[in-house]
Amino acid sequence: MRKVFKLEDLCCASCAAKIQDGISKLDGVNSVSVNFLTQKFTLDARDDAFEEAFSRAERIFAKIEPDCTILR
Repeated sequence: MRKVFKLEDLCCASCAAKIQDGISKLDGVNSVSVNFLTQKFTLDARDDAFEEAFSRAERIFAKIEPDCTILR
C-alpha cells in the first residue's frame, strides 16, 4: 500500500533526511520519501504492516521534528 501525506511545519531538509532514514529501516516498509520542499511524506509498506509502520513513522517524526504534523 502506498499513501502520500501532506506535512505541516517540517523545518529543514536535514531533519527530513534523518526521518526518512529512520523510517526506511522499519519492518514492512518498502520505500519512503520525506520531501522538505514539497512538505510531503510518502510511505509504501506491505498492506498487512501499513498501520504499524505508519504509527512507528509518527513516533520517528515526533522524536526528530516535534513541531511537524502529518495531515491525514
